[in-house]
Amino acid sequence: MKLTVSHHFDLPLDTVWVMFHDPDSHVAKFEAMGHKDLEVLESKVGDDTLDLTIRRTVELEVPSVAKKILSPTNTVTSTDHWERHDDGSAGGHYSVDIKGVPAKTSGVTKLVTASDGGSDYTVELEVKVGVPLIGEKIAGALKPQLQKQMEAEFEACDTWLAAHP
Repeated sequence: MKLTVSHHFDLPLDTVWVMFHDPDSHVAKFEAMGHKDLEVLESKVGDDTLDLTIRRTVELEVPSVAKKILSPTNTVTSTDHWERHDDGSAGGHYSVDIKGVPAKTSGVTKLVTASDGGSDYTVELEVKVGVPLIGEKIAGALKPQLQKQMEAEFEACDTWLAAHP
């Protein structure tokens, strides 16, 4: 299952990039989303790059079709790579591993300057559930939960940006 979600920031790309380039903003984002027991496993900050791996406990509303493979409480490890591009845009890729669950999430992020001087952020994600015959059905049933998580992530980003002018 593929899902594309977008968010508009009223701030210029350079300001939003500072947030995405700061490991603390990612920790704060996950905390604001209600994730628990956060542990930064890797954090490498370069001039125009960030590589970050965070493990945490996440509670989800699990659709009935997914209850046999997904618990309401899961250990999640995300690995993100962010970089600033020569054209001034920013973006990267990420993967998410849920311990003991035959599902993989990966995606691509893109941050570009919007026509109003703000920034447009797009996340394209793909969920694959490795369960024969019903994997796609389970992934599709998770779509509302994923959309809800992305909206919570956008809200956490807006909160961070408001607190860190």
